Amino acid sequence: MRALVAGLLLALVMAFGGCSKSRTYDGPEVTRVVVLKEERRMMLVHNDRILSRHRIDLGFAPVGHKQWEGDGRTPEGRYFVNRRNPNSKFHLSLGLSYPNARDAAAARANGKSPGGDIFIHGRGDPSKRRGTDWTEGCISVSNREMDLIYAMVRIGTPVDIYP
Repeated sequence: MRALVAGLLLALVMAFGGCSKSRTYDGPEVTRVVVLKEERRMMLVHNDRILSRHRIDLGFAPVGHKQWEGDGRTPEGRYFVNRRNPNSKFHLSLGLSYPNARDAAAARANGKSPGGDIFIHGRGDPSKRRGTDWTEGCISVSNREMDLIYAMVRIGTPVDIYP
């Protein structure tokens, strides 16, 4: 009997969106992601049309371009989605092509590592309280929003991050 009830509950959860990591998207292609750091906004764009808007959290030192590993800043400039992680500790994540050659050279000129592993990701475990601008340089949205973003955005999509 318990197995039957558990099976029915699982079927209901999956039918009503509980199985978020398998979401699909068949709308217009996302041709660009635009991040406005000061406004704490991210938009998924198809050509010149905004498909969706999202409130974001940034690195714990949100002002300025990322200089080196551990500075808590979110990079600024043009990057590209270069990987997808369905098993992220922050729910789901899309990796960005940080550091580029200019970022790496600038960090090394200061005797530092540029770091890496900059992602657009969810908030992870909902039982953990997170304040504003809590990441180490990543861009964070709610887990529910990340379900949609993960389904919509493909590898190679440009990501423009503005101050």
